[in-house]
Order: sequence, then C-alpha cells, then structure tokens
Amino acid sequence: MSKLVPSFLEAETVLFEPGEVVAAVYFPLDGVVSLVTPLQDGAIVEVATVGNEGVVGVPAVLGGSLAVRAISQVAGRSLTMTTSSFLGEVALNEPLARLVQNYVQALFGQISQAAACNRLHSSEQRLSRWLLMSRDRVGKDQFPISKEFLGQMLGAPRATVTLAAGVLQKEGLISYRRGLIEIVDGKRLEVVACECYRVIRAEFDGVTAAAGTQPE
Repeated sequence: MSKLVPSFLEAETVLFEPGEVVAAVYFPLDGVVSLVTPLQDGAIVEVATVGNEGVVGVPAVLGGSLAVRAISQVAGRSLTMTTSSFLGEVALNEPLARLVQNYVQALFGQISQAAACNRLHSSEQRLSRWLLMSRDRVGKDQFPISKEFLGQMLGAPRATVTLAAGVLQKEGLISYRRGLIEIVDGKRLEVVACECYRVIRAEFDGVTAAAGTQPE
C-alpha cells in the first residue's frame, strides 16, 4: 500500500476520541496503542491493545467513529494512511479484506476476554498479562511506562499497581525502576498470568498465520 506514511507516536499521544471521526488508521510497528473507555470522573479503562499484529481505527467507515479513545501506550514507529485510502484498498483487494475481517474478529475477542479478565482475575495476573502482551508487540523485554499510566490501563489505583509490581519483582519475574519495566523471566511470568494472555495470543497468532497463507 503505497499511501502509507511513516510516523513516530510518542507515549500518551491521543489518536482519536470517542465519537470523533476516525480520519486515519495506524499500523504500529514497534509500539503499542491502547483502546480505552473514558469515564465521567476522568478515569479510563483499557479494553484492548494494538501492536504490530494489527491496525488502529477499525472497524473503519468513511466519516465514522468509534466508542473508544485510542492512545499511544508505548512509544514507537507506525505507518498511517487516511481512512478513505484504507477503505479504497480494502474494497479493491479481497485477500486484504479477508485479513481485516479476521483481525476485527480477533480484536472483538480480545475486548470480550479483557472484560472478563478485569472482572475476575487478580492484579498480579492482569499485570502479567499486560506486560506479556506489550512485550510481544514491542519485540523486547524492556519498555518505559509510569505506574500512573499503567494504573490507568489496568483500571486500578496506583497503590494497587505498586503492590502487584512489587510482588512480581520480589519473585524475580520483573524489574521496575524509574519508569522502566523489564521482564526478567518471561517463562515464569507466563505461568503467573491468567489464561487470558494465552487465549488472546492464540487469536492473533491465528490471524498472523492466515496472513502468511494469503495469495499474493
């Protein structure tokens, strides 16, 4: 798609607000974008994340909007194109249309799984899931994020995030210092994480595998 334009998304950059016309779609390369639901008291709750497996701004309809805020969670490179150009490409390219449809299905699966996770699983499990998913998208074990922002993403008070991170750090699974989180033992962190991480990853691995079998 020749209409893609390279860009860099700084952390906490808002791409669009709920109800705002989605003018462009974004393909993160090595950063992470959160889709969050803002509440009247100013709190936000993350409902999904998008990284190098997906696209931010779908389901896209020309002049349409989404009921979420898209905000850059971990800074990184991205490719972007206008919504009209993206929809034009999808309309002309059947394999691409199928791929987008599969991705949207997996995205809604992630949203449903995250809703259950936020309701039923412990802070340590949810934090482990979040860290592992971010690692997969960024492609490395270390990335910067503050406890305040992490608390917003998890829908938890800063004290709760501090306690959960302290538990994981004491067990030698992560290291956290000066706004920088490092996954020290990914295998053991996967054991601590709830099944939601594996379910969501399997969904997107399926989309990626299907993309690899698409005809040119």
